[in-house]
Amino acid sequence: MKDLVTIGEILIDLTYSGRDKGVPVYTANPGGAPANVAVAAARLGADAAFIGKVGRDYYGDFLRATLTENGVDISGMLVDNDAPTTLAVVSVSETGERSFSFYRRNCADTLLSSEEINTELLGNTRFLHFGSVSLTDDPARTATLFAAQKAKELGAVVTYDPNYRANLWNSEEEAVERMKSVLGFVDILKISDEELPLLTGTDDPVEGTRQLSDTYGISLILLTLGPDGAFYRRGEETGKAEGFKVKVADTNGAGDTFFGSFLSRMITLGVYRPEQLTSEQLYESVRTANLAASLTTSRHGAIPAMPDLKELEDKLKAEVK
Repeated sequence: MKDLVTIGEILIDLTYSGRDKGVPVYTANPGGAPANVAVAAARLGADAAFIGKVGRDYYGDFLRATLTENGVDISGMLVDNDAPTTLAVVSVSETGERSFSFYRRNCADTLLSSEEINTELLGNTRFLHFGSVSLTDDPARTATLFAAQKAKELGAVVTYDPNYRANLWNSEEEAVERMKSVLGFVDILKISDEELPLLTGTDDPVEGTRQLSDTYGISLILLTLGPDGAFYRRGEETGKAEGFKVKVADTNGAGDTFFGSFLSRMITLGVYRPEQLTSEQLYESVRTANLAASLTTSRHGAIPAMPDLKELEDKLKAEVK
């Protein structure tokens, strides 16, 4: 039994890292939100697997090796002989905020089909996680929906991150429609303060999360607030865990680290349904996830910046003193 299976995009983040004799220099970092979540959880002790597709090229080989080196099962990961691995050019501002330009049309991650999915993984996992980026194009959209619904039928808790990337959609209206279309079978929703107004029409954490909870029956909603930490709602129960102050180098991968950490914490506790968490466990899990995310933002890159279990535990102990 796997603790966590993630499905969706995996790609190369070409992140701006300065200039050499006036020429822009970019560092090739492994990325893609679902892959990031799998690695974040695996580094913190979870037994994680990833389902997706890369090209038969240098970057595809690099991504497969990266997941393996980080303890992620890639038995559900495929290689496309004809399509290239997806690239995203990541620009980082002086405050560490990032923006994306994607080179993804007809690339490998969008070509994953339902027939190619390892259904054995779907029937042997406690959590199945996906995001909205893999809902932009078919056949990957149909494959992702198939995997999420099949895993839920087989007993998994379904988790979802509507990570909005404007330039991947034809319009904001199309994006919102598709991002909302899956909420009815989601058990745990991880959403950012940038996406809350898109899906609810309000940036108020209490009202926005109440609307999502009441409309779609989502068991647990985790709303990340950047440096201000995270707000959470479980039915009528709400709370907030403050963030941790760090010097920000790069926010890329912070939300994925947060959610990978949260899921790994549930797994460590031996609690696999959000309603089974005590209020104290819920708060501490969110707080721990905030710390993991802050550590990631203090370094460059997404996967390369993620903490391992020892670092996170040492930092938690230091915070208690």
